[in-house]
Amino acid sequence: MSKLTKILAAATLAAAAASAQAGEKWDMPMAYSGSNFHSVTGVEFAKCVTTGTGGDIEIVTHPSGSLFPGAQIKRAIQTGQVPIGERLLSGHQNENALFGIDSIPFLATSFDDAEKLWQVAKPALEELLASQSLTLLYSVPWPPQGLYFRNEVKSVADMEGIKFRSYNNATSRLAELTGMLPVTIEAAEISQAFATGVADAMVSSGSTGYDRKVWESLNYFYEVDAWLPRNYVMVNSDVWAGVSDSSKNVILGCAGLAEYAGNWRAKEYTGFTLQGLREGGMTVERANPAMTEELKEIGKTMTSEWLEAAGAEGQAIVDAFREMQ
Repeated sequence: MSKLTKILAAATLAAAAASAQAGEKWDMPMAYSGSNFHSVTGVEFAKCVTTGTGGDIEIVTHPSGSLFPGAQIKRAIQTGQVPIGERLLSGHQNENALFGIDSIPFLATSFDDAEKLWQVAKPALEELLASQSLTLLYSVPWPPQGLYFRNEVKSVADMEGIKFRSYNNATSRLAELTGMLPVTIEAAEISQAFATGVADAMVSSGSTGYDRKVWESLNYFYEVDAWLPRNYVMVNSDVWAGVSDSSKNVILGCAGLAEYAGNWRAKEYTGFTLQGLREGGMTVERANPAMTEELKEIGKTMTSEWLEAAGAEGQAIVDAFREMQ
């Protein structure tokens, strides 16, 4: 708790020193449901900033894609439609391969490894975001990704022709390599998509399935720990430049606390949500060894493709991460 105490103390001291200024309202779009732990963490971050700045900056969160759909959030921040927001990091992999560093299958499959990979990749990502007029505030991982299916699956061959929810380059490519049919579906649309048969499978964490009560349509969840994707909160750099130093200190203090709390929640939520899927009636189990090996071979192909797209910078990040193993 010492780290948590230090973050709180820093935010409190900064708040005490904050100079008076005209209050601002920052609308903060978020893609996931209000009950999702990322959204809960975002609400706490917003309250921390609002309180810490004495109301000089009031952040109001808008979960479930209610203000902007997930795919539009980053662009909305860049263009100044909103000053701040949260988005899935790998949702931008089509812009630059580095955004997909967290979704390379079977590269970082635990919370500890995901944190190591993030620390290695963070400087390059901050530089990339800065070139797009965005400033990184904090990032929180999702629990390990598993595979959801409507019907039982025992091998990659059983996945042939299944309609698969995709949400970034990595998930679309996974669908292609397993013979499934990728269908782009935002998080807020998951429940309806499965209920209406638009999709019959997805790769995601237990958290997403639990929040969306997918047991109402799907029956199987296979633990494969494919990767731990990340959400991140960013602010428009021009807006950030206009924030006073004292308020910046408050926001950064609150961001540090949010990242700490979000990481803790992600770990605690993993077991809780998997048990929730079971209680909902789903079969939750480890993928059998043969299917796991098939998926890892696909992971090797996807890793090679990502490294080719990311070039020397991506290779350096992966090499540095592997040296930490």
